[in-house]
Amino acid sequence: MTDHCRLGVTSPIVTRLPGVAAEWEATAGIAELADIASAADELGFEYLTCSEHVAVPTEIAAQRGGTYWDPLPTFGFLAARTRAIRFLTQVLVLGYHHPLAIAKRYGTLDAISAGRVTLGVGVGSLREEFDLLGVEFEGRGDRADDALRALRTSLSAIEPEYEGAHYRFGGSIVEPCAVQERLPIWVGGRTPRSLRRAVELGDGWVPFGLSRARLRDMLDSVEVPDGFEIVLGAGPLDPEDADSTAAELERTRAAGATIIGVTIRASSADHYMSQLRRLAETAGLKGRIR
Repeated sequence: MTDHCRLGVTSPIVTRLPGVAAEWEATAGIAELADIASAADELGFEYLTCSEHVAVPTEIAAQRGGTYWDPLPTFGFLAARTRAIRFLTQVLVLGYHHPLAIAKRYGTLDAISAGRVTLGVGVGSLREEFDLLGVEFEGRGDRADDALRALRTSLSAIEPEYEGAHYRFGGSIVEPCAVQERLPIWVGGRTPRSLRRAVELGDGWVPFGLSRARLRDMLDSVEVPDGFEIVLGAGPLDPEDADSTAAELERTRAAGATIIGVTIRASSADHYMSQLRRLAETAGLKGRIR
């Protein structure tokens, strides 16, 4: 590709989606993931991901998968093995947590990683999981909006204060807190409301399950602020085929992406790292000197 392309890595191993995850991921663990994270860090990729599901009902796991590593301990471990790559929760379900719990836990992660956390958040769609956790499913969108406002005031504040429709707090110390002055919040979703929520209350939008034509139509319908990130997925990619990989990245960028989250085909952890190197070369990434 002739122009520099910003790429994030949709992490293998931590989430095993039926029909997407490779066989080798079933037996890989934190050692392999840490090696992959270190390679991605050196090559200049933007971020690694980790999603959140607490308990997926067995009958639903056949479609959504049942393996979801928790992002907090996963990223805490990887922070010690990397220097610059960021850590993106893709996504954290807002309704499962009090905003101050998110601020404390991920503020601590931000502190120990020297400011490398990006919160990807979502409203949540799995009613059965809400029920299992004793969280109200109806009205979750309004509560999520309030949680986002509360998070914006809380993430980087030692003494956070907020008064909203669903959350109210003040007069308490939450330390450590995030070291970034404005910790980025990217909102996931696939509806026009999720895009409006992201533009109004976040710093980026991470859509899924939408065609490029639909994405382009939705983005053209709103005024996107300066610096707002549009994070679109590409793949699964086979970087051994450099031409098709470059074409797929270009199509994704043309759909409006400011950052592309890549899923990579590989047959082993070692092959995955080799594929990362090929992709970095194709995309023109500038590696980091350690």
